[in-house]
Amino acid sequence: MRMSFLGAAGTVTGSKYLLEHEGQHVLIDCGLFQGYKQLRLHNWDPFQLPVRELDAVVLTHAHLDHSGYLPVLARNGYRGPVYATAATCELVKILLRDSGRLQEEEAEFANRHGYSKHTPALPLYTEQDAERALKLLRPVELNHRVDIVPGMSIQLRCAGHILGAATVEVVAGGVTLVCSGDLGRPNDPLMFAPETIEQADYLLVESTYGDRRHPVESPEEQLAQVINRTAMRRGITLVPSFAVGRAQLLMYHLYRLLQKRAIPDLPIYLNSPMATDVTRLYQRFRSEHRLSREECEGMCHVAHFVRTTQESINLDLQRTPAVIIAASGMATGGRVVHHLKALAPNPINTLLVPGFQAGGTRGAQIVAGAESVRIHGKDVPIRAEVVPMETLSAHADADEIMQWLRGFKRPPKHTFVVHGEPNASDVLRRRISQELGWSVSVPEYRDSVELSAADQPASPSL
Repeated sequence: MRMSFLGAAGTVTGSKYLLEHEGQHVLIDCGLFQGYKQLRLHNWDPFQLPVRELDAVVLTHAHLDHSGYLPVLARNGYRGPVYATAATCELVKILLRDSGRLQEEEAEFANRHGYSKHTPALPLYTEQDAERALKLLRPVELNHRVDIVPGMSIQLRCAGHILGAATVEVVAGGVTLVCSGDLGRPNDPLMFAPETIEQADYLLVESTYGDRRHPVESPEEQLAQVINRTAMRRGITLVPSFAVGRAQLLMYHLYRLLQKRAIPDLPIYLNSPMATDVTRLYQRFRSEHRLSREECEGMCHVAHFVRTTQESINLDLQRTPAVIIAASGMATGGRVVHHLKALAPNPINTLLVPGFQAGGTRGAQIVAGAESVRIHGKDVPIRAEVVPMETLSAHADADEIMQWLRGFKRPPKHTFVVHGEPNASDVLRRRISQELGWSVSVPEYRDSVELSAADQPASPSL
């Protein structure tokens, strides 16, 4: 079996791993590149092989950096199955439709206001392309082995992280490959801990937080302090948030804070139709998270769901303390950028920026202390208080990744550290080598490697 690293190698975005075995081609994850422009340009590159030669796609979870390239494949002729858990399939339906619609809207906006360098500006894909991709989804149960192409099977296990997220075990030609996907935290308030895996010949492990530990302070205490401090200034707390996972975790903590009367009874808005639809899935898939029925109901009803564009515009006229949660999580697009234009220049407001911010995104610029950010062709000053918040991360930190790795009963023949910025991946590589004594490396974009059978020597050279 040969594996090629078509994304999330040397970077934290664009997850794609191509497996070739006996003439069959299978793609593990199908993500968009996000962040730096030189990475985003890879979304326009020709695919590694003619898409009609691709036989199957397997998704670890629904986030766009793992699923968002599917409409491009579908537009270019891919008609094979896309395997994922049932919850991931439902989330992907929401995310890809929204992504296609958003890209069309942004291209139209750029053309109307003339700030794009391209004439005309074109979307990477459309909502119609997304619909083509959604017809290919095939739900797979957790912990059930499924034959996906001749000579290759997969088994999905709980990875925590977000609803439906899974690790993928691939077996072909006597080789067992495990792809961690994005690993959740062992004590996450919403999601179950990642399931322990005991053996693999080869392992792909994510390294988003491979070089750091999450803060130990309570996220609810930090949230309460920020919201109360902002409310005392008569300001608005704006939270750029991923629609899947992060928004629901925020609402859960806000529900608990209101129950404890730790924050004032101020308006809370969820300004993301996508996040609204996602939140309802937590009620549908209650067996796949930790929340009780009462907690799930409380989380789902703590915020006013903003549906229409006019309602969203009206929020910028809000003159009393409030909390606005709006997509996207790294402020790269969506309704949050319009709120940034209106709220970021005012020092009474707060920009609460939770979780990892990939390099090159507006979120990363804001957290780094940028005096202004470029939005719709204009520089918007950042005078609001900026509060980074890493206590809400849905990713395992370095120690938690190492804890998960120690669940293996024997070392893999070789471990590939992926899905991380260069420093994070290299720090985790050194820890795995020094603390566990494993054979380990960090692949680069478009590297390719032969995965030998269990009774043959490893071939980790890239």
